Amino acid sequence: MGVVHLTAELWPFARTGGLGEAVSGLARCQAAVGMPTAVILPLYRQVRETTQTLERAGRPFTVTLGARTETAWLYRAQDDNAEGVPQVFFIEHPDFFDRAGIYGDDTGDYPDNALRFAFFCKAALTVLPQIAPATNVVHAHDWHAALAPVYLRTAFAGDAFHGRLGAVLSVHNAGFQGHFAPETMGTLGLAPDLYDAGHFEWYGRMNALKGGLAFSDMAVTVSPRHAQELLTADGGFGLHDTFIGLGDRLVGILNGIDAEAWNPATDQHVPANYSADDLPGKRRCKAAMQRAYGLPQRAQTPLFGMSARLVSQKGLDLVLGADLMGLTDAQFVFLGAGEHRYHAALTELAAANPERVAVEFAFTDHLEHKLLSGADLLLMPSLYEPCGLTQMRAQRYGTVPVARRVGGLLDSITDGETGIMFDEYAPAALEQAVLRALSLYRDRAAWKALMRQVMALPFGWEGSTLRYLDVYRRALSLHSAAA
Repeated sequence: MGVVHLTAELWPFARTGGLGEAVSGLARCQAAVGMPTAVILPLYRQVRETTQTLERAGRPFTVTLGARTETAWLYRAQDDNAEGVPQVFFIEHPDFFDRAGIYGDDTGDYPDNALRFAFFCKAALTVLPQIAPATNVVHAHDWHAALAPVYLRTAFAGDAFHGRLGAVLSVHNAGFQGHFAPETMGTLGLAPDLYDAGHFEWYGRMNALKGGLAFSDMAVTVSPRHAQELLTADGGFGLHDTFIGLGDRLVGILNGIDAEAWNPATDQHVPANYSADDLPGKRRCKAAMQRAYGLPQRAQTPLFGMSARLVSQKGLDLVLGADLMGLTDAQFVFLGAGEHRYHAALTELAAANPERVAVEFAFTDHLEHKLLSGADLLLMPSLYEPCGLTQMRAQRYGTVPVARRVGGLLDSITDGETGIMFDEYAPAALEQAVLRALSLYRDRAAWKALMRQVMALPFGWEGSTLRYLDVYRRALSLHSAAA
């Protein structure tokens, strides 16, 4: 079963959040079990800045979108020839992708994002026979790649190679759908009659994710709970009728994490290694975290960490609205970047409580490893969370999550056994959850037992990889029956 992933992000080349890490983890596990696996993404400026092993693969080729024809080049990562690892390819178009950001800059999204990612999708399909002849399934990720199933079934419908391929679309975050003006259809070379309620039309706008779902054989989201949430008016982000219409072609599969990269016993990013059977190293990690951020080095003072994009989805309004300073003696370290209003509010909170609150806006993977090893507890009071990876990484490091009962958080945390959970999206609900967690923390014997329990949880990709294989087989079967 050969699969090619089309994605806007891929760790470690280019990412802004969990999408790049999720695609990387799945592709690597698929390749490791012998599946012919390739990944294609745009050649962004940050890819060139972080990757020294790029080589051009083949001659330039052209891509036609509506009335315009553009030239593309294909690159590959030179170090992806080892057995058991996915091949990684990049689509180069300097005008579209040689920019400071992936999706936009400080002023907002790039105004030509529809054209940029449509070009990427069509270019990737154009070179597919050349780079991955063993492909059986095209697996597109989120709205940026959602036009790939559309072009596969329209522009490439008469081609023998493309005509046999199954199409799967993963919805990592349905809050981002790719909304554009109706006239964008013509710009992207999409037939006018596809702008209807069954395909692209959505409240007077073109909806790229909706169109991609209409042309996909199977759709996947990143946790079983979130698959249920997408069917509701509150959780479907305006597309609940579309998700309901998919019936059993919508499947929820929990993401995994790289258990080798996130292993406190061998992690080279942390001040001291430790394991469930040898916990003293975690105390040294906590002391190093307190020292690094100018917090008093008090071993018995609970230390909360929060590693997230600083946006409303992550529940920062609850954190800022709750009286965490008045109700607890805990320390807090916030790691992440995002909206200026949250930067300002957290900076003000830290300035008012310098011995208890620290903020770090220069997010790096290295810092996240240090945070998760040094914190006692993790805050994840998300408004919604399709899957979430940070809670799994935290548990791997014996850091107990305090999280809201939504999406993949519900699928990966058992209240009172592997974390503390709450329901209502309200500051008071977060306060009560934090107090429950601290009550447990004060019982040192019970807390150590809880740490060992969460560190033993199996959050690798192996089981999920088998479920994706079933999805691919169903996609091929459905496509064959339809053809």
